[in-house]
Amino acid sequence: MCYEYTELNEKFFKGSDSMNNDKNSDFRTVRGYQLVNQREGQLTPALEDYLEMAYRLCMENDYARVGQLSELLNVKPSSASKMIFKLSNLGYLKYDRYEIIQLTDSGREIGEYLLKRHKTVESFLTLIGSLNPLEETELVEHSLSASTVSDLNDLLEFFNLNPAKKNSFYEFKESKKAE
Repeated sequence: MCYEYTELNEKFFKGSDSMNNDKNSDFRTVRGYQLVNQREGQLTPALEDYLEMAYRLCMENDYARVGQLSELLNVKPSSASKMIFKLSNLGYLKYDRYEIIQLTDSGREIGEYLLKRHKTVESFLTLIGSLNPLEETELVEHSLSASTVSDLNDLLEFFNLNPAKKNSFYEFKESKKAE
């Protein structure tokens, strides 16, 4: 098993030893980074998903309902209610006993960013040939900084403004497959 990993490491990194040269010893698990972000007042990935979907629904109808949200996110209505209650307590949603969900100003602002981030990441993954861009977007979008999302957006814009370079990229990808 170790031998296979060494071959992969050499294949992908051409013998570079970036781990040993990295002075940063502040590594964490994914959950560790999530906990740090949560302490800094950032939304959890699950809360982001709920707020993004509430934003999508509210952009269509000016409001959303618990049943709609739970159906679109494939969760039980009781789970959706708990998350909506949390987002309401954080000041992102207004929620009444008739199950009407509306965005606050801050909920609208963050929701708009979350949807733009989602579209940017999904467009990038589509560009590079992901076989399942929606699923991969859902898995990685929460871990990207605003700066990285902005850079991805710049790259997408660059390719859209330079179709010849975009085609060169696709040709390069095809040539790598042939190797």
